[in-house]
Amino acid sequence: MAGLLTEEEIQEQAQRLEDWTVEGKKLQRTFKFKDFVEAIAFINKIVEPAEAAAHHPDLEISYNKVNVTLTTHDAGGLTSKDFDLAQAISKIH
Repeated sequence: MAGLLTEEEIQEQAQRLEDWTVEGKKLQRTFKFKDFVEAIAFINKIVEPAEAAAHHPDLEISYNKVNVTLTTHDAGGLTSKDFDLAQAISKIH
């Protein structure tokens, strides 16, 4: 299990991510697309890096918007796994 990051480590990691925000024990970002089909295509592209990392985001879709939330549930907060997956997801968009 990945270890929890300190508040200082979280802020340092968050500065390296564009458009992601830290909300309590979660890392979040909303992606916007032309339409529903593009939003679903984006979600499908997230599957491979999530499976490879054995770390899965919480996803919420509303027509052309996809809200991605990352947290390491078994650790009870943010770990390096969350920031690594956020970087991988950012490269997809």
